[in-house]
This record gives sequence, C-alpha cells and structure tokens, in this order.
Amino acid sequence: MAPIPATMKAVQIAKNGGPEVLEYKDVPVPTLSAGQILVKNKFAGINFIDTYFRSGLYPAPSFPLTMGREASGEVVAVHDSVTRFAPGTRVAFMAGGDSATYAEYTAVDAEKVVAIPEGLSSEEAAAIYLQGLTAWTFIREAGEVKAGQWTLVHAAAGGVGTLLVQMLKSVGAKIIATASTEEKLALAKKNGADYLVNSHDDIVSKVKEITGGHGIDAIFDGVGKATFDADLQMIALKGHLISFGNASGAVPPVNILQLGAKNVKLMRPVVNGYVTERADLERYTSELFDLVISKKVEVKIHHIYPLKDAAQAHIDLEGRKTTGKLLLKFD
Repeated sequence: MAPIPATMKAVQIAKNGGPEVLEYKDVPVPTLSAGQILVKNKFAGINFIDTYFRSGLYPAPSFPLTMGREASGEVVAVHDSVTRFAPGTRVAFMAGGDSATYAEYTAVDAEKVVAIPEGLSSEEAAAIYLQGLTAWTFIREAGEVKAGQWTLVHAAAGGVGTLLVQMLKSVGAKIIATASTEEKLALAKKNGADYLVNSHDDIVSKVKEITGGHGIDAIFDGVGKATFDADLQMIALKGHLISFGNASGAVPPVNILQLGAKNVKLMRPVVNGYVTERADLERYTSELFDLVISKKVEVKIHHIYPLKDAAQAHIDLEGRKTTGKLLLKFD
C-alpha cells in the first residue's frame, strides 16, 4: 500500500454563500484519534444537505469547513484501538464536520463505517449510501409503509425521489409521483410509479381523483415550502407526512392545530437518528445493499465530477438539472 502523504486536496468554505465560496485547496491529511480509521476516498456523494451547510441554511460548526457527508473508499490506516477493519477493506460511510468527504482522505469513527459486500462497486456504494439509507429508513420507520397503501413522492426523478419510488414498489405500495417535466415523469414511471402528476398542475385535485377521495397514506416531501400546504390537503386520515428537504425553501412554522382534522403524523426525520445504534446501521445497510445487488433498486448516477469541479456540481444540483445521483471522483 502506498505511503500516506502529509497533505491532500479538499474542498472547503471559509464563509457561507453560493457555489463560488467552494475552495479547492491543499490541507493536511487528518490524524487518527482513538476509535478511528483513515479512508482513502474513491467517490464522494453530493447531497442537498451540502448546499444547506454551504449557504448557511444549516449553521456550520466552524470555518473553514470541509464539505461532504458520504463517501466510499479503502481503509489505509487504523488506530491501535480499532479491531473491526483492516487496511485494504472497501468501505462506505456517512460523516460530516471533522470527518467530511470532499477530501482525498477522511478520518472517521469505525463504528460509523460498513464494509462494501462483493457484488457492489465502490461507485454504487457511494451513490446509494446516504440517500439510500435515508429513503429506506423513511419508508420503514417514518412512513411505516405497508403493501397497498397510497404513497406520494415529490420530485420523484431526483436523487432520493428515484430511490423512494423503487423502494416503495418493492414493498407493494401504490405510488403517485410528481415531477416538473414530462421527461422526469417518464423516468418515474420507468422506476415503478403507478400514477404521474406534473408538479405545475393542480396536484391536490389530481390526487383526489386518482385515490377516489381517500388521499395519501404516506407523503415523502423533499421539496419543502412550495408543496407543504398541498400536502396537508392531500394527506389521508391518519396519514404520515414526511417532510425531509428544503429544495424550494424551508417550511414556515406550522400551527399544530392543522394536524388535528385528520390525525396527521407530521415528521421531519433525519437519517442519522435511525442508524445511530450499530445494530440498526448494520441491519438497514444490509437490507439496502441487498436491494441493489438483487436489482430491486437500480443505482442511477447522473454525472461524476472531478473534485475540483465541486462548485459546478452544486450549481447543477440546485438548478434541478439532474435525474439521479451526483458524485465526486478522486484520482
């Protein structure tokens, strides 16, 4: 195995702002603390949460801040206290803060890392990991979706939306997909959506017609502000409304009395809360990787950018020009 260098390339921000604040620069390779392993990253995933930290919607813990929340790569060093992983193991992980992933190397707690199984590439693992665990735990835990239930996925051709549609199909749900163009709706149909609604149309009336007035048992909304009021109108009696993103802006404060008429369960879940315990992480990751290996879920990669082009990746993501996952690749 090649020696570990003293410095590495990384993408950081020194202040909040647009994509122009992303800086491609040389920084020290992180040193290991107790319980950590050093991963030489091969691919890093790009997610909307990265843009939230960059813009300031989510407060940065400190500056300069290295970006990135997920990656796949190879273990190149382990702290003496770690016995779980050996150098050379292919791994995937979610991180952030001091263990960020827009960097050639990441020091990460071994308890947050999983081995990539045979039959799954490092590229697929990076593309599916954070968004896949997000979608799968939201279906299993937040939405508690059962076969035959009505579900709705907003932005169904995006990174998480594409996975939600395929996963909901795998559990036997009835799926209504919304998207902004006919091309994106066609992709949602290909992924398993049963009904399609253009997001520029009257979604509420369309859903009422499609469901025969029943409404939606579980709504998965990564759009946020622009769709939330419609969600409250479309939700079924005792329905689950899972609001998990801010693509159109943050949802304003909610009057809790709005939930009473239909006994709505409103959630703003974060995937980390479902995989904090090692047993849960291993269980859900194993189920996720099995979905991919068994071809029930196809990993859809829109584009792979070199690390130095992270700003362009953010522009493309925020411009809603993508259908599927965006990745950074390390030489």
